[in-house]
Amino acid sequence: MKHLLVSACLLGFDCKYSGGNNALPAETLAKLRERYRLIPVCPECAGGLPVPRTPAERQGRWVMTRDGLDVTAAYEKGALIALRLARLYGCEAALLKERSPSCGSGEIYDGSFSGRLVPGYGAAAELLREMGIPVIGESEIAKLLK
Repeated sequence: MKHLLVSACLLGFDCKYSGGNNALPAETLAKLRERYRLIPVCPECAGGLPVPRTPAERQGRWVMTRDGLDVTAAYEKGALIALRLARLYGCEAALLKERSPSCGSGEIYDGSFSGRLVPGYGAAAELLREMGIPVIGESEIAKLLK
């Protein structure tokens, strides 16, 4: 069976910055489980950040919290752990939470905490892509179920 790295919040783990999750519908998860062995990862938690935590956004190469704390090192550590997991399990792709400062793919928040989106990638999504692992956001799940 093929392996798929998945943002833990999409699988229902309460690891979101607010303490909640972004669980996909049970029907969608069941379809994914028919085709893949799902490997959960929360790069932010893996990098040592707590739950709940202050919201953070990318500001260029840096990741800063809303109150001005530089958490870049934790995001970079979490990205490396996500990459290690993907390689360890031979994941053919990663299904990651869109717009996240770690998992966002294609669009992320602009760093102003205003809700404005800009083209870009979260720290983990960027590293995975650079290392040849396709990153798919949850709005593109259909690509995984073809």
